[in-house]
Amino acid sequence: MEHIQSFFSLTRLNSFGIDVKAKYFCKANAIDNILSVLDWQQKQQTPLLVLGGGSNVLFTKDFDGLVLQNALKGITLEKEDDTYYYVKAMAGENWHEFVCYCVEQQYQGIENLSLIPGNVGASPMQNIGAYGVEIKDVFESLEAIHVQDKHIQVFQHADCQFGYRDSIFKNALRNQYIILSVTFKLRKQPIYNTSYGNIEQALEQMKVTTPDMASIAKAVIQIRQQKLPDPKVLGNAGSFFKNPIIPDQLFEAIKLKYPQIPGFPISQTNTTKVPAAWLIEQAGFKGFRLGDVGCYPLQPLVLVNYGNASGEAIYAFSSNIIERVAKEFNIELEREVNIY
Repeated sequence: MEHIQSFFSLTRLNSFGIDVKAKYFCKANAIDNILSVLDWQQKQQTPLLVLGGGSNVLFTKDFDGLVLQNALKGITLEKEDDTYYYVKAMAGENWHEFVCYCVEQQYQGIENLSLIPGNVGASPMQNIGAYGVEIKDVFESLEAIHVQDKHIQVFQHADCQFGYRDSIFKNALRNQYIILSVTFKLRKQPIYNTSYGNIEQALEQMKVTTPDMASIAKAVIQIRQQKLPDPKVLGNAGSFFKNPIIPDQLFEAIKLKYPQIPGFPISQTNTTKVPAAWLIEQAGFKGFRLGDVGCYPLQPLVLVNYGNASGEAIYAFSSNIIERVAKEFNIELEREVNIY
């Protein structure tokens, strides 16, 4: 049985740097540890929160239960065929370090997801994505343990019900499973995606004429570092809101008042994805600061903790943004960050 600590500070385990405590805390380095901790938690009948890298959470109060940090480590090449490498990473692996490893090994497909904070285990939960690539594009399967009956189950692609920054683990199966490992299907013959965002521009500046995995990863890292704050310097959880998907009819109505509104039509759905950052900027929040909470000047999607902001203050600030955007555009922004 792993050592369970009481009244444990979570300040260093959430990327906002919010000073809250967990009534109980345990770091699990092996599947057997997770099983024994779950036994203890069920006997105690205390609430459970599984934490990975803490990069997508906002704590608004102390957690009155057990915080279990999933620290399972290991990367293995499970198998390969003519087209793909099947690479298994344990849930506690740092996501960016895993991407770097795959780039070094010439496992192609996730270089566009460089420098995304967090751990591997959270990647399918959120269906993380950036620069034209999402987890669902490279996902093969995952192993997860059922919290109540403690059996280990394999989830294939279709089982996960991937959506935009969404999966079955955020909806029907929320808090019912702990992800242990994820297996990715990565290409042997590269198909690069450089058309999204400023990747091509960054490659030009780097004087790269023939892109490869390493140069694309480097370009993505540069772009992200230029417009996103380092959580170690300014507490943040990356994009705080999802980009809303709205009916084409509403998009056209908004366009009458704001002809410059950007939108990305989603084929065969009569809907358009609108950048939340643009909406937030139009609502007057880009660079706006209230006490120790603010919208990052270079990227309005990112809410930052400039010092000793409380989780309640950050949550209230996000509510003000939601309210203002709804009033101005009749669009309800949805938080991407998990609130506790």
